[in-house]
Amino acid sequence: MMFYAGGLMAAFTLGFFYFVGAVPSGVAAGLPIWLAVLTSWIGYSAGAAVMLLLGAPARNWVARKLHIPMERDPNKWIWKAWSRFGLIGLGLIAPITIGPQTGCILALAVGERPLKTFLSLSLGVIPWCLGFGIALAWGFSLVK
Repeated sequence: MMFYAGGLMAAFTLGFFYFVGAVPSGVAAGLPIWLAVLTSWIGYSAGAAVMLLLGAPARNWVARKLHIPMERDPNKWIWKAWSRFGLIGLGLIAPITIGPQTGCILALAVGERPLKTFLSLSLGVIPWCLGFGIALAWGFSLVK
């Protein structure tokens, strides 16, 4: 298990902060692909959970900084995007764009419940985990 310590740390930490590099870095550090995928997913989900624990202070700060009106106005850009894509869209696109922390704060700022936000983000990253894992496995099979 000590052999995998560096890879586990790399995949978890990058999953927490920068998901796109998490699976490849875990594999590059010596993890089997399935373990790099799992660890990256756990790291990403942990990033979402930490932000949800910070909750209201972070939400209020972002709402002030981004000028997000807390009352729904269908003419504002944030509410147009939210009504079109919603929490599911955020969960699917956040892993490769804004990450779990910003995704959580944005969802909280528009009034979503924390548990729904956590589930959306942690389940929305699974297709990306599988995609990166399959791409790496396929790449390794081409090289051999």
